[in-house]
Amino acid sequence: MTSRVRDGQEMIRQMAPKLLPGRFVFRTISDPDEAARLLPLAQASFREAEGLSLILEARPEDRDAFRQITLEVHSALDGVGLSAAVTSELAAREIPVNLVAANHHDHIFVPEHLAEFACDALLRFSRAAGAGTEKD
Repeated sequence: MTSRVRDGQEMIRQMAPKLLPGRFVFRTISDPDEAARLLPLAQASFREAEGLSLILEARPEDRDAFRQITLEVHSALDGVGLSAAVTSELAAREIPVNLVAANHHDHIFVPEHLAEFACDALLRFSRAAGAGTEKD
């Protein structure tokens, strides 16, 4: 495993966004039995006052699905700047972002119809951050 990257500019340069297969939906479950049944199927979960929020695989009939882009840089949990830079870059292109920071990587969920555009924008942003550096 590579060491964690803390420097904001270096995290952007190394982010290596990857669009993953699959479609996802966000759901909040307040019924404990249903939560126990769905939790093992969840891509991610978070407890909120309203219930257990889950990111689940979308069904074919789900119209408001999201796609997942994983930033493959091993970002430090105390690193500053990656989340802000990524969300700002996509917001400038009017792409909604739902960001999940996990222990090793950040994961971005964007509307399905904007996923390819979002991933391409992040690739260009990452390359621009590395332009003119000795590490290219």
